[in-house]
Amino acid sequence: MSSYDSIFSIGPIDSPEDNTQRARRPVRGRRAPLAAALLLMAGGWSALAGATAPAPAAGTVAEPSAAALAATRAAIQAGAAKDPTGASLEPLLVGEFALQSGKLNEASAAYLKAARAASDKVLAERATSIALVARDDAAATESLALWRKLGGQGPVFAAAEATLSLRRGDERAALRQLVALMTAAPDTGWRQALGVLTAGSKDPKQTARMVEKLVDGGRLPPRNLMAWVAFGGLSQRLDQPKLTERIIDEVVRRFPGEPRVGLLRVTQLRDDGKSEEAAQLLASLVPLADSDNGLRALIAEQYEGLNDFQKVAEVLARGPQDDQTYALRASFLARADDKPTLTALYDELRASAAKPDPARRLLLGQLAEYLERFDEALNWYQGVPGGPQREIARLRAANVLHKLKRADEAFAALRAIQSDASAEDDTRRDAYILEANLRAEDKSVAGENEAFARGLAAFPDEPEILYARALSWERRDDIARAEADFRRILVAEPDSVAALNALGYTLADRTTRYQEALELIERARTAEPDNGAIVDSYGWVLYRLGRVKEAEVELRRAMTMLKDAEIAAHLGELLWETGRRDEARKYFEQGRKIDAENRSLVRALKKYGL
Repeated sequence: MSSYDSIFSIGPIDSPEDNTQRARRPVRGRRAPLAAALLLMAGGWSALAGATAPAPAAGTVAEPSAAALAATRAAIQAGAAKDPTGASLEPLLVGEFALQSGKLNEASAAYLKAARAASDKVLAERATSIALVARDDAAATESLALWRKLGGQGPVFAAAEATLSLRRGDERAALRQLVALMTAAPDTGWRQALGVLTAGSKDPKQTARMVEKLVDGGRLPPRNLMAWVAFGGLSQRLDQPKLTERIIDEVVRRFPGEPRVGLLRVTQLRDDGKSEEAAQLLASLVPLADSDNGLRALIAEQYEGLNDFQKVAEVLARGPQDDQTYALRASFLARADDKPTLTALYDELRASAAKPDPARRLLLGQLAEYLERFDEALNWYQGVPGGPQREIARLRAANVLHKLKRADEAFAALRAIQSDASAEDDTRRDAYILEANLRAEDKSVAGENEAFARGLAAFPDEPEILYARALSWERRDDIARAEADFRRILVAEPDSVAALNALGYTLADRTTRYQEALELIERARTAEPDNGAIVDSYGWVLYRLGRVKEAEVELRRAMTMLKDAEIAAHLGELLWETGRRDEARKYFEQGRKIDAENRSLVRALKKYGL
């Protein structure tokens, strides 16, 4: 694990394989282990010293049971007169049990039956969405017809209608529906249409055809730059260079002098392997961003794509500075391993640190830690006066003590946090997880297990601790114990998308219990059908089941949604095994550029002698 990862990312508890698993963990509404406490400078644009960091996929999701209960209430309230005997209750329960078992076809049929009994469009909508996730076009058609009859309308209905048309191969109807969706809401409809094409089409080739038809027909919002850029980006992800070039040419014609158009061309050049040309064009755009913070961030992101982290830091250094900007600069200088410039930044900030500002002192501690000035880092951390930064600083101080070979003091500091009734529960919980991981770093299996056990004694069945321990078991190839911890999470939180996906993927990847894995992943997919990590898990279990054609569609779709080394490894392996080795090498190389240490990628490369 690199110094960058251990200081400016989640912290010393995460090995590369942990980060891979966490990427598969689409947590909604709750923080990932130590993410909030130790995620000091995440990659991209979400980093900041001391602020609460979001989980990898933050947001709110309508989980299966919650949706079912809401639907039940809606049926009772809206359909009481039409359903006086409660005829919808039994199929609702059947549908929910089927959903919890990952039997999506049975669930959609039961929800449809309940919708008919209650004459309720909420249940009809639910039946339609489940059928679409299950790719049961016949059931989706029937549910959609009932939904329409009961008054279904609006963008969600229109998106479902267009998705079903795509699935049936009726591209003419789908095109008409997508255009209607964009016309009805000129400012936002294109985003929904983009979502349908990204997640709802039969395969990437169909998506490319539909984008081409929208462009040929002049159907994209004529004066909406972001819409054109977004569809151009989708075309790039679909590996359609000619279509991308056409979109860029059209954007240049429609929006002359707009620097964001140049960024689209930079992406195209970068994807074509023309890094020098991309860098030259990007350099010409930098001066235009001095008064535009948004553009400056986009330019920095392009330099990140070129792996030129020094340039990222240089671009971010232009214009007004604050603690967030300083933190981002430090993050990318660390990734570039540019210690001289990072030292200069540290000295600059240190000179103005007389005031006991918590965020600044926390940032200085991080910088000193990265520069291996551990004594100074410890002083900065111990000098953070209060606020949420103080909680983070206490954990980081324990980590620094461990680096100073003062392990007894480090563990004593963590024990003090664990027993501190005034500390936030999340901080106390994270102290157990950090201790376990430091014990693992010391190769103390017994110590690691004991720290997790004490954590669970203090926080019984705490999902974050169970999840961290499950990853530890999996890393040590103890799949039975990993499974047991994932299942303990599901006992307490049956709709935990994170645990469903992680357990399903683990069973698919490390056992031969593929059908069981499929049912778990189906449940996660129902809750979050557009999550790239879950789509990858689904594609991988289909591959393991021998459903290679379906698997390829899903894995390619996952790659358009999420550029990830593990997805690249999965798609590369499928292509290699089906004789398309040149294309497989392309994806393996792409995976190397994203994360050469990804465990699935390393295994695949070793398997094929690459």
